[in-house]
Amino acid sequence: MITGIDEVDWASLRHAHGSAEDVPGRLRALASADTAERATALDGLYTAVHHEGRVYDATLACIPFLFALAARAEVPDRGCLVELLVSIGEGSGESADRGRRAREAVRAGAASFAFLAADPDPAVRRAAAGAVARFPDTPDRALELLRRRLREERDDRVVPALAEALGLFADRHPAHAGAALDCLAELSAPPYPPGPRLAALGQLALRAPGRLPADLVPTAVRLLRERSAHRDRARERDGTGTLVDRIRRLRPSDEEGAALLRTLHSALGDRVDARIALLTGQLAGPDPADRCNAVWLSAALFRGWRGDYGEPVRLLGAQLSDEHDRLREAAVAVLAELFALAAPAADDLHALVAARPDLWTHRWERGRPALGGPLKALARSGDPRAVPALAQLLAGPAAPDGLGWDAAHLGRAAAPLVPALRHRLGRIPLASPAAARSAAPLLAALRAARDAAAVPEVLRLLSGAPDGLGARDALVGQAVGTLEELGAAAQASPRLRALLHTRHAAVAAGALWSADGDAAAVLPVLLREVTQAGPEGRRAAARGLGRLGPAARSAVPALRLIARSGPVRERIPAVCALWRIDPDPDPVLPVLRAAWAQPRARLPVARCLVALGTAAAPLRALTEAELASPRRHTAREGGHGGTPGIPGDEALLRACREVLAAT
Repeated sequence: MITGIDEVDWASLRHAHGSAEDVPGRLRALASADTAERATALDGLYTAVHHEGRVYDATLACIPFLFALAARAEVPDRGCLVELLVSIGEGSGESADRGRRAREAVRAGAASFAFLAADPDPAVRRAAAGAVARFPDTPDRALELLRRRLREERDDRVVPALAEALGLFADRHPAHAGAALDCLAELSAPPYPPGPRLAALGQLALRAPGRLPADLVPTAVRLLRERSAHRDRARERDGTGTLVDRIRRLRPSDEEGAALLRTLHSALGDRVDARIALLTGQLAGPDPADRCNAVWLSAALFRGWRGDYGEPVRLLGAQLSDEHDRLREAAVAVLAELFALAAPAADDLHALVAARPDLWTHRWERGRPALGGPLKALARSGDPRAVPALAQLLAGPAAPDGLGWDAAHLGRAAAPLVPALRHRLGRIPLASPAAARSAAPLLAALRAARDAAAVPEVLRLLSGAPDGLGARDALVGQAVGTLEELGAAAQASPRLRALLHTRHAAVAAGALWSADGDAAAVLPVLLREVTQAGPEGRRAAARGLGRLGPAARSAVPALRLIARSGPVRERIPAVCALWRIDPDPDPVLPVLRAAWAQPRARLPVARCLVALGTAAAPLRALTEAELASPRRHTAREGGHGGTPGIPGDEALLRACREVLAAT
């Protein structure tokens, strides 16, 4: 069926997994009548000849055969083949020459793409539209073809692809951009249907914001609802009462609608108020698929940008009473990542927790139970109404792993949980390999609750020979920190002294100082650790020296050395310690200013600036700029948030406001 395929010496060619001898079989399988066989063949080609977007010599050999298959009307799934060709044409080779040859080979098929743009199969037409924009024989011909297809196309699923192709064409061919944008402006207005109009508005927002209507957001919301109503009417005509229709109603999904709105949100970028208004319109709409799309789009906005999210979060909470499982689950997943920002939805979360105890836990496949999304979100929001359900789980035989991490966000409101937390902490086998993993979340909750009754169970974790802690070794720092938070370091003094000759010496010395204020006992230990310990020990030692204040003056040379040449994560605690020992801002401020350039360092820098008080005034502009920025400080390129996520960014904003108040 594929002429010439056996004339290629495939054994001499290579792909990602070695010899390309298997490629002819995969190419032939693309024309199989068996759906599973075709899917397996296509997956195999992507992972072998186009692994991670790369181009190999076997990839180049495949190109003419992929074109031949895409041109045969009897071959199923030809749209996927066009997409593979486009991806290959934009791929990167192991050498620049191979990538260039792939682009040239795909561009040589421009006439085939032009022919396929009018194919009877809508999926082929949709894929070919983007190919025409990316690989034109000449820009003039490509633009004229896209215009003609726009006039002739009657399938609303294909028109958005034509709009995207016109936007891409305008980007790649600036000399013809005006004409392409004219087409998009025409498509964005009546008499075109709502779906194509939304697609055109998204492309205009990306390429030519000045050509958008002044009432963009209300227009987009109205078009979205009109599109949904049109889709629902079509479903009623085609599938009323069928099992497929009932399943569709229970699990709303609209991938095309999600793509349309994702483009519009992406184009609006830092216009957070406009994006909030768009989300609010989506979340308040009648169509569950539109609302489900809005929920996932809200997650990207919350993670990457700052804003007043009270209203969209309240509307997320309103989705929790919806009959559609997928919509409710999506809303819960997003709310669980908002922590304190989820407070406007707390009433709805509590109602769901109260009505559905079966959702209090979630069991992963072959795993222990984890805290269920609704209860997790309620606890993380700091709402004390989470306490009764958490208490019931702690009283049961198998409390969810990590429950303590979420209970810690309740702060002192977690006090009713302390007896159960103590009981579980006291039952952990100290020699168990899982001791640290089991104890860490319980300690976090006890620290937050600040109940000194838990001291005996915490001290138990430090029992035994200092060098024989075994599985507990990883949580010594947390145990010592918990004792300090509970004001009980003095009770642990003998055990802390025993730790002064271990790798936990710096943490133990800091706790001893808070217990008895004996500089003579802890200063030599901290001086040793700040110069000889590993990175974690040096940071802990610097923090400990700062707590000593002027009593640690002999550590100034070592701290100045770290401040000049150490890694950023060590420089910040070093200069903070210098300030507390000798409050001279001159050696401190330049280090903090330089560290601010690294986004992940901003929170500890801001906290150090808070400690400086009025002396931080020369760096006030940094915090002002941070507060004025619409993007979260950890947002990656494209806006998506990274570690430490929303709570870390909100903590940075609070610290910046404290700096402004102090300066």
